[in-house]
Amino acid sequence: MIIERPAAFVTPDFLIRQATEAWEIGGAASLRHRTFVTEQGIFDTHDRDAIDRTALPLVALSTMASEADEVVGTVRIHEETPGVWWGGRLAVAPDYRRVGRLGAELIRLAVGTAHARGCRTFLAHVQMQNVPLFEKLNWQPLGRQECHGHPHMKMQADLAAYPPVLDPARGWMALTRRAA
Repeated sequence: MIIERPAAFVTPDFLIRQATEAWEIGGAASLRHRTFVTEQGIFDTHDRDAIDRTALPLVALSTMASEADEVVGTVRIHEETPGVWWGGRLAVAPDYRRVGRLGAELIRLAVGTAHARGCRTFLAHVQMQNVPLFEKLNWQPLGRQECHGHPHMKMQADLAAYPPVLDPARGWMALTRRAA
């Protein structure tokens, strides 16, 4: 007799917002560690750096009974020089990668938040397998670069495609569906 393991429960709606609570910030750091250290091996022991002291952590939160439950996606943004912003460390938990739009919603929040804060140029080093997603989201490739020993594409967002997000801590509810 073969017993099938049930598929992981994946909530259909998510909160997309700036991490403000300690559990959200800790959950974002934990997800980054699992993604970039444990799973991908990009970093040996941790992915934290000096940028984390000033970066805004943004998160996708699963919900249970309409309440925030777990950090299932994250990205950070920071202003490098006046008007020039960077996004980085975009991560979505493995059980949620097939859920439509979580990465795109985090990117929308990232660029929109920077746009509201005076961003004139928004950049990111994107892992090569994610370049098609960013291109669909109105980003232009600027050239291939090695980051932490792995190939990335330096990309720039078209700010006209991203309305300013004035209150990233409030964020929004994203209704999604599981991809086939």
